Amino acid sequence: MKRILIIATDGFEQSELMEPKSLLEEAGADITVASLDDGSIKGWSDGDWGDSVDVDLTVDEVSEGDYDALLLPGGQINPDILRMNETVIDLVKQFDGASKPIAAICHAPWLLAEADIIDGKTVTGWPSIRTDLENAGADIVDTAVAVDGNLITSRNPDDIPAFTTTLMTALEMVDDMKRIPENA
Repeated sequence: MKRILIIATDGFEQSELMEPKSLLEEAGADITVASLDDGSIKGWSDGDWGDSVDVDLTVDEVSEGDYDALLLPGGQINPDILRMNETVIDLVKQFDGASKPIAAICHAPWLLAEADIIDGKTVTGWPSIRTDLENAGADIVDTAVAVDGNLITSRNPDDIPAFTTTLMTALEMVDDMKRIPENA
């Protein structure tokens, strides 16, 4: 069973946490949601606060060695808060240093830039952060999924099927034949 860590806080894009989490759990993955504080975190959906998700552990309680991959949902608020937290950035660096898959969607590639792990890498993300990613040294593409080494990035909620399937492929949870949906 693959163990996947999701790091998020209040203001995560609802679909970008809930849909991959559900798809990964259906495929047999064990998911841990970690945040800055205990309790629950509230999503952002259609311009307003969405549903809450229970936090399993705080970021201070998790270790890269306990997981096979890291998933970072987007939303504007969530990654902007998380990129200011040293523990979160250290965890991103640890997953990268271990060459474990890091899947970041929408605004979440901000965390990759903050961790200084995208210089010379091909990535994608929400249009408003692409200049930030480029300034961090990344080569920007406008595709549903960009894969460069252990980094998996996507642009928006429409990319969730391809994003999640690509992460599952990286974890050898699905066949390469099913890697990217035809409409991606």
